[in-house]
Parts: sequence; C-alpha cells; structure tokens
Amino acid sequence: MEESKTVEVAAAVLERADGTFLLAERPRGRIWAGYWEFPGGKLEPSETPRDALCRELKEELGIEVVTAYPWITRVFVYPHARVRLNFFRVVEWRGQLHPHEGQQFSWQHVGDVRVNPLLPANEPVLQALALPDLYAISNAQELGEAEFLRRLQRRLDEGMKLLQIREKNMSREALLRLAGQAVSMAHAHGAMVMINADVELADEVGADGVQLSASQLASMKERPGVRYCSASCHNLEELRRAEELGCDFALLSPVLPTRSHPGAVTLGWDRFGKIVEGSSIPVYALGGLTGEDMKTAWQHGAHGISLLRGAW
Repeated sequence: MEESKTVEVAAAVLERADGTFLLAERPRGRIWAGYWEFPGGKLEPSETPRDALCRELKEELGIEVVTAYPWITRVFVYPHARVRLNFFRVVEWRGQLHPHEGQQFSWQHVGDVRVNPLLPANEPVLQALALPDLYAISNAQELGEAEFLRRLQRRLDEGMKLLQIREKNMSREALLRLAGQAVSMAHAHGAMVMINADVELADEVGADGVQLSASQLASMKERPGVRYCSASCHNLEELRRAEELGCDFALLSPVLPTRSHPGAVTLGWDRFGKIVEGSSIPVYALGGLTGEDMKTAWQHGAHGISLLRGAW
C-alpha cells in the first residue's frame, strides 16, 4: 500500500497514578466495532499529532489534555487501510471522562488486561507499555561485587524492575557468578535482567534477554532467539537498524557528558528528540543523567532513562 494512503492517527495512553491505563470499546456502526483500543482518532488536514490528540480526547472523552509525552509510533496494515499510530502517554488532564460517542471505557493494569478482543495493532504496544521507566546498568567492578549485590537487593526491594549486567573487564567466571546471582535476586522480585552482548551467557544464567552492542547490531542478520532483545544505539541509522532487527527496545547515547568518556561528542536533548521521533520501539536515554532527568527525557520522546552510577 502506498505511503500516500497511510492514515495518520493520534492515540492516547491515559495513565493514572495507580498504574492503570484506559482502553475504549469501539462503538456500534464503526469498523471493528466491539474491539478494544487506546482512544484517539485521525488527524485532520494540516493538524499535528499532538493537536489531533487534544481535539480527539475533548470530543470523545470530554477531557482537556494538560500533560502528554510523545512516545512510540506504530504502523499497522489492516485489510482496509495502512495506519500510522502516533502514541502519547497522557499523564494529566482536566475534566471527568464522559463517553460522548456512547463507547464503553475500562481501566486496565499492564500485564493483566481483562477486556477483549483487542485491536491487533495493540499487542506490541501493551508489551512496550509494560517496560519500566528506569533501566539500571550494573557497576560491580567499581563498587565491588559484594557491595553491588547489597545495593541491588535494596533497589529491588524499592521496586527496580529492569537491570542490565554490563561488566566488560570482568573474567568470564566472575561474570557468570555475578549474573547468576543477579538473575536469581531479580526474578524473586519480578524484575528482568538483560545481559550485555553475550547471548550464550544470557541463556546459561536464565536471563530475560540480551543487550546488543552497536557492532553486533550492524553485523547480525536476524534477531537472537531470546525473550527480550535491546540494542545500544548512537544515531538514527542504528536505531532504525534496531527496529528492522525486531528489537523490543533500545538505548540511545550519550545524551550528556559522562565521567567515563570525557570530551566525547554528545547528542544533547534536542538531537535526541529528533532521532527518537517516530521510533516504533521504546527508547531509553543514556549518558550523564540522573533520576531528575526523567521528565526531560519523557518530554523528548524517551520511554525512560538508563543509569549506571546513578542507579546505585
């Protein structure tokens, strides 16, 4: 189907403080009636996705958007149309929800969606939405293995849900031991562990997936056979390659100057935002950040942030 035939749509992930999000049932008389979807609608001529989002939510739900962050963009080909869904995470609004078009609403929990059927395009969106805002990177060689594991336990107790084991100068034996302990601790708390670059190690310790290096990303012909696959990216070309390979999410760095790479060229927030705009997979911002940069990252299209020293 030609690009000119693509239908542009703005879609909203309305999120409440309790972690629930809103799904709406398509009303009678519409195509796919009875299916559940994220609320939103088609862009009008000369309308931006954000403008369409605000208009549609006002018309359909009777609410006024206060804070909405650009998120991911998914293209899905239905039998009747090729649709580009521009998703926003809407975290603040004014007014009470009202079904202006007679549709049904339901607040759902990530990982426990109880309405069906869902529109086919929404399955990968729900998987992306389940990813936490923070992606922590291990720092055992600097902290010492025992101290790192102690801090990992504390962070897991506090709710950390996603960790990457990246210890590039550690021996294979030591890395195997550390990764095995980290996976055991994380899984006891319902958290996920990614292993940097080593698919065999990830399989050996029962990790949830692998974080591909930029060089692996460039050379691989197909996605590794792991549950989750992420990639380390530094420019638009690498991010597009991560999408083509079927990665579930990506890291984009360095955003700001870092202690480990003084003097290195950085992206800055404006360039970061331009690169991730239109990305079909969630992207974490990495490099020189602290927890206080989370909202800035969201404003520039990131799913969240990744921290090394700042995570511990």
